[in-house]
Amino acid sequence: MVKEEELNKLEENNPQEETADKPPLETNETDGNNASESIDDSETGSSEEEATPDIQEILVKEPEEDDGRAWFVIHCYSGYENKVRHNLEQRIETMGMKNMIFDVIIPTQEEIEVKDGKRRSIERHVFPGYVLVNLILTEESWYVVRNTPGVTGFVGMGNDPTPLRTEEVQQILKRMEAEAPHVKVSFKPGERVRITDGPFNDFRGMVSEIDIEHAKVTVMVNFFGRETPVELDFLQVEKS
Repeated sequence: MVKEEELNKLEENNPQEETADKPPLETNETDGNNASESIDDSETGSSEEEATPDIQEILVKEPEEDDGRAWFVIHCYSGYENKVRHNLEQRIETMGMKNMIFDVIIPTQEEIEVKDGKRRSIERHVFPGYVLVNLILTEESWYVVRNTPGVTGFVGMGNDPTPLRTEEVQQILKRMEAEAPHVKVSFKPGERVRITDGPFNDFRGMVSEIDIEHAKVTVMVNFFGRETPVELDFLQVEKS
């Protein structure tokens, strides 16, 4: 089975560092598209991802019969997840593998990014550099997935792909089913910021505390010669 420590580190650790040229990826797009466009898609959430069926339903649905299908994790270059999924789905179609390879998904999580006084909702990959595939493992299905451009290998012991356990699938779902989106801000405690709205507009101060749950930040401002704590919304401050 996949080691729990490896799953817990998927988000933190990308696959192998790329010191050599990456292999070309098959796409239906023009030659003008490049790797940076792919990476941008992964960070900001592409229209391709928005059209993906409900991932939670796909992960938990039961097979119609015990045909041996299971969820596997494949490595790919970080930032190439969307391209790999697109390439693999094309190969499944053209090679007639729909009866062996069923779903290809990229677990994502909604994130609210607050930067320069602006709030933006984006989809972040839960495990950068990894894609989940539901398939019946045979030499043929292994070959189709393993030789998809951008795929660097399966997660498993040695050369043997190891399916995810039910509890591991549930762990992924838990990451994706957060009640509120994760909030990412561009400032941190101890940094100087400028207040951009409210009665203290254009005051500058030091970030004292950040309340992610309520999207509030406490800033210490010099008011009549005294350091005064002021609670503000994330949108009311920007890095100085």
